[in-house]
Amino acid sequence: MAFKIYTKTGDLGETGLFGGRRLSKSHLRIDAYGTVDELNSHLGLVRDQQQDEATREILHTIQSKLFSIGSILASDPDKQLPVPELEESDVEALETAMDEMDAQLPELKNFILPGGHPQVSQCHITRCVCRRAERLVVALAAMESVPAIVIKYLNRLSDYLFLLARWTAKELEVPEVIWKRK
Repeated sequence: MAFKIYTKTGDLGETGLFGGRRLSKSHLRIDAYGTVDELNSHLGLVRDQQQDEATREILHTIQSKLFSIGSILASDPDKQLPVPELEESDVEALETAMDEMDAQLPELKNFILPGGHPQVSQCHITRCVCRRAERLVVALAAMESVPAIVIKYLNRLSDYLFLLARWTAKELEVPEVIWKRK
């Protein structure tokens, strides 16, 4: 018989980390990996909307890396547990993808407002969720052990998502929404 999705162990407002330690569902660690999960869901929508297969593959890889980050954050930091690793080459892959997009974009001379097309807006929403995840992980790292590469990856990912929004606007042939000071 297959296992049931519900365990009832969280009915009193606690959840378990990998390794067994239980925390309040309001704990910063839970908020951090929950926000990474939210980011991954938004990124799935961005990926589903992309027409370019190479971009879809990059986004799929990023989603896998976010799942690894979630695993790292959901693990008891006091125990040595086998979790998927995040490496400097993962950050470098984002940088390479950014350089390739940036080479095809006009020089950025103005602030860009989110909008212009639903796909572009979704990239910006995803970027904002990424920044929130990064802030939560930074706050967590001030209290508990968090690998520095996690913060670095999330920081670079938000930059990637900004460029993806610009690149998506170019691909869709919609003008970027320029912020105009009144």
